Amino acid sequence: MKLFPLILLLSSAILFSQTDDFKSIQELKSTLKNSDENIQIESINLSSNLGNEKKSVGLGIIYSLLLPGMGELYADAYNTGKYFTIADGVLWGTLIGMSAYSNWQEDNYKTYAASLADVVNDGNKDEDFYANIGDYTSVYTYNEQKALERNFNEMYDEEANFWKWNSTEERRTYRDMWNSSETASNNIRFVVGGLILNRVISAINAARLVSSYNSRLEEEVSWNFSFGFMNQPNLPTSLSLNVQKSF
Repeated sequence: MKLFPLILLLSSAILFSQTDDFKSIQELKSTLKNSDENIQIESINLSSNLGNEKKSVGLGIIYSLLLPGMGELYADAYNTGKYFTIADGVLWGTLIGMSAYSNWQEDNYKTYAASLADVVNDGNKDEDFYANIGDYTSVYTYNEQKALERNFNEMYDEEANFWKWNSTEERRTYRDMWNSSETASNNIRFVVGGLILNRVISAINAARLVSSYNSRLEEEVSWNFSFGFMNQPNLPTSLSLNVQKSF
């Protein structure tokens, strides 16, 4: 029987309770017994899903490549993704700090060479030039060495690329400054590699988590609730409640 007769009966009971013509529960049961069939409320199916729809593994990978941890957030698993985001922030901070330090040291050694070795910083000198002036006392000793090695193409124009240290200590001090700048510059490459690796690992993890999310989504859990008044011959009217869980 449909739900409407039961609602009508229950509504009547509430209405009658507010009047002098109140019917007892026994009268309601008697009415149910006179019915030619059981009054059973239709089953109510409730489905519990992990999400509304499947998610894209490709999107999870792209999100993590752009910002590590975002792919995990997309897969509703940011409890692991947050560590990739934190690592990315630390690496970016390290990169900025090392870049600033390397540039600062570069400015220092160029200024030092200009003031003590008479090097003209005209912007036309390459990295090899600034490396060489830390190994040789002057442009003259450098050219003499290259002539002995018969590497004439590596010799400098002594006027355009002039330098001359007043002492070995000045040259060594310059060399230490140059080494500090170069070390920081080389370390930047490792940090950049760390940023790339962090994204790759996060993307792989995000793909795994999205796939796991979709797998759990397919394992839909259904709950079936069924209740109603049961009327059986020679037995009192009773309220039944059935709960079923299916996978």
